[in-house]
Amino acid sequence: MSTSRRDVANGRKPLSPDKRAKANIFAAGAVLWRKSPSNPYEIEIALIHRPRYDDWSFPKGKLDPGETAIVAAVREIAEETGISAQLGRHLSRVTYPIPGHRRLKRVDYWAAEAVSGEFTANDEVDELIWLTPDRVAEQLSYPMDRTILRRFQQLPPDTTTVLLVRHAKAGSSKRYTGDDTQRPLDDKGLVQADALVAELEAFGASAISSADRTRCTQTVEPLARRLGVPVHLEPLLSEEGYLADPIGARARARKIAAMGGVQVICSQGGVIPDLMQWWAERDGIELPPARNRKASTWVLSLSGGKLVAADHIDSPLPVTRRSD
Repeated sequence: MSTSRRDVANGRKPLSPDKRAKANIFAAGAVLWRKSPSNPYEIEIALIHRPRYDDWSFPKGKLDPGETAIVAAVREIAEETGISAQLGRHLSRVTYPIPGHRRLKRVDYWAAEAVSGEFTANDEVDELIWLTPDRVAEQLSYPMDRTILRRFQQLPPDTTTVLLVRHAKAGSSKRYTGDDTQRPLDDKGLVQADALVAELEAFGASAISSADRTRCTQTVEPLARRLGVPVHLEPLLSEEGYLADPIGARARARKIAAMGGVQVICSQGGVIPDLMQWWAERDGIELPPARNRKASTWVLSLSGGKLVAADHIDSPLPVTRRSD
């Protein structure tokens, strides 16, 4: 059987753009990569072999109930490969039919750097190989996976990640009678703040800055406790600070981004859209659509200090728990 025919037989032929049916099976995976042990200037990409299908592919798997795609991607990598990974930029979302069923499967893929761990054969995966990028395409079993590989290769793999978070839900400012700078998160906001921990950890969050507003600091406090790091206050990144000195605020955001590690910045709805538009125009990228909801996150990928990609996460909550 040719590769293209096997692709159809195994349900891997992506839907054409005019197909509008909604997926009802959700999965997540990644192009898992590492720096070459023999040459730090080169990388290797992991492929797994699944004896059940006798195929070579990227690690991926279905979401558990109450799980987001981001958390599922990291979990599936660990379960299938034994490797702890740190997500980077989002690569693609593909949808394809499941043979013999009236079901569509949707898979989100990220770039993911291997951080620690070693492969051990398991019930799902009996072999893992690391290949240089030029050898990966010929080993992959499915054309769709080769499309994901091409997306991965469009940008450098070792980008710096910055996580720009809008504060979680804090109720109505009109109903709050105290000092608005101290308006706290409401019950929904506290749930969102807790949910952000796993989402931001999946990208390797390591340091935290926040506008000097209670609702902003409370949004990142659960993450700060988890990481054991302080929350650095940034008055320029509040709405008032940004309005008064947008040039200084933008420069401050870029300085934080250059500090190393994976920086988390929590700010407000009056700051983030303008900051993102300025940054994208400055570095020549196009932003995806974004509703700028409470507790949403921009995942910024930078290379050589330049913004090369920006992905938007609408909510840290799984779909079944979201409400407007």
